Amino acid sequence: MADVKQLDDFGSLPDGRAVAQFELTDGSHRMRVIALGGVVTQLLVPDRDGRVANVALNLPDVAGYLSKANPYFGALVGRVANRIAYGKFTLDGETFSLPVNNGRHTLHGGAGYDRALWTPHVVGNALKLTHTDPAGANGFPGTVHVAVTYTLSGGVWQITYEATTDRATPINLTQHAYFNLRDGGAGDVLGHELRVFAAAYTPSDAALIPTGAIVPVEGTPFDYTAAKPMGRDFAQLGNTPPGVDHNFVLDGPPGAMRPAAEVYEPVTGRTLGVTTTEPGLQVYTGNFLDGSVTGADGTAYGRYAGFCLESQHFPDSPNQPSFPSVILRPGETYRSTTEYRFGVR
Repeated sequence: MADVKQLDDFGSLPDGRAVAQFELTDGSHRMRVIALGGVVTQLLVPDRDGRVANVALNLPDVAGYLSKANPYFGALVGRVANRIAYGKFTLDGETFSLPVNNGRHTLHGGAGYDRALWTPHVVGNALKLTHTDPAGANGFPGTVHVAVTYTLSGGVWQITYEATTDRATPINLTQHAYFNLRDGGAGDVLGHELRVFAAAYTPSDAALIPTGAIVPVEGTPFDYTAAKPMGRDFAQLGNTPPGVDHNFVLDGPPGAMRPAAEVYEPVTGRTLGVTTTEPGLQVYTGNFLDGSVTGADGTAYGRYAGFCLESQHFPDSPNQPSFPSVILRPGETYRSTTEYRFGVR
């Protein structure tokens, strides 16, 4: 039976505020979440033989999650997920400047929601996290009120997002969990078999800023319309380090729940299915992990130790008028739902 309970605090911030910790349980599935960044620190799921193990990459303590070396493990990201070119965008005739934290560009909103201490609420068998993002934070206009709800039931981790604003602003939220269905990050994910329900993707430049084009995946190494090992075609990508860190244009109408991706790990038999209302899915194969970050169990996470399936709008959307809009205006409510379904075969 699905249940949520509060555990001892995970630790405290440098200013002394406690970081609350919660556990969501559903039979043999279990998830731990902290209020800092809404981070999922553990995700325990069974394999085909019933053996339960953690499939989420994590960090040992609060200091790790606050470190600049943290690659957003398990965190909620915003106000705008993914990249904004050169840290600038123009909205209603006014240009806004953001902190650049990814070369010359802004990634995941700057010092964004992954560093915020969210306010937790246990609501039945769900954990609701709320956050107020004030006007001017990281250069964005408008005060935004955000609520994100996690539930774990029937082997499905459901995430619902809601947000309102008092001034027009871009908003694009996602969850940045890193998965390794085989060994939790001790080895690589290149043999995981991935299918993405997307006939097109958005090509990008060397800094991973979209060109603005939407092109078919057919005939390219980005074609995951039929399941294949994640790393099979990396040599054809031509990027450094080799790997996928790209947005896929999901099939079907945005706003409707529909399949986004399926993953199968042949050694353990674990499966992961993703459904979402979002128009895009950022597939990231852990290309920039380099062994410098160590997990709670002492594992040094090397290249390809985990993969991310980030449901969201397209990168750099505030600067790309042909992409689906990420602008939220007063009187509107941003709503989004994504589900991660765990199973075996």
